[in-house]
Amino acid sequence: MPILSNIKTTLQMIKWEHSIFALPFALCGAMLAARGVPGAAQLGWIIVCMVAARSAAMAFNRLADARIDAANPRTATRAIPAGKLSPQFVAAFIAACCVLFVIGAWRLNRLTLYLSPMALAVVLLYSYTKRFTRFSHVVLGFALGIAPAAAWIAVRGSLDARILLLTAAVTFWVGGFDVIYACQDIDFDRQNALNSIPQAYGISRALLVARTLHLLMLVLLATLVPVFGLGKMATAGVVAVGLLLAWEHSLVSAKDLSRLNAAFFTMNGVIAVVYFAFIAADLLLRPLH
Repeated sequence: MPILSNIKTTLQMIKWEHSIFALPFALCGAMLAARGVPGAAQLGWIIVCMVAARSAAMAFNRLADARIDAANPRTATRAIPAGKLSPQFVAAFIAACCVLFVIGAWRLNRLTLYLSPMALAVVLLYSYTKRFTRFSHVVLGFALGIAPAAAWIAVRGSLDARILLLTAAVTFWVGGFDVIYACQDIDFDRQNALNSIPQAYGISRALLVARTLHLLMLVLLATLVPVFGLGKMATAGVVAVGLLLAWEHSLVSAKDLSRLNAAFFTMNGVIAVVYFAFIAADLLLRPLH
């Protein structure tokens, strides 16, 4: 059936499997709020909301950037510029994901429902920021960074300022690796008046900015441990993330970006999962200490 083929192509286009970047941090927020494992219904709807929001955001990004992607040799084979998907189908997919997200928010609690339009605005409108600011990387980071705070609200029905430490940490983490990723488009961005930190400052300084953002992330993750009264496993998680980030940065340099995709896709998925595993272990094993 054509519609099933289009859905498959859409999922490939948005790389839905990369939901793994933000989902573990959302689950960290949910577990911190519950001081353990949230209820099955809460957990299920949080996952639904995360996948729906991320899918809507990625599809919207591909739709908003279709003309830019068509002009960039690196992205010209993406589904919309290559004619594999129509803009109308992608728009319908985005609308369906947004509806699913709002339904999930409604099923969680009243505050998540009220905040759902704001959350969608953040994750969707990021796509336009590189047209007017070089700091779009941080906006993307915030779009993913709201995940743990949103999950906290989903569990508690209210916001605790402490969880904003994790929001800030994820913001800096994503912003940092997006700066690295943007290095490969520096020439295209300069030729087409698109803004990015590499475009503005060059690759060497951009990589320094990325390292700084990731150091800030580690400071925030370390601060999270005493603020939430976490233990040795959570501290070990911060150390593990630091080592993985160091390895990630060793994969790229101003003179060699050939391993950039490995740094972006593989290592960041590993970082998210590893940190979640340590936080989950800390919370679940605490009664046994």
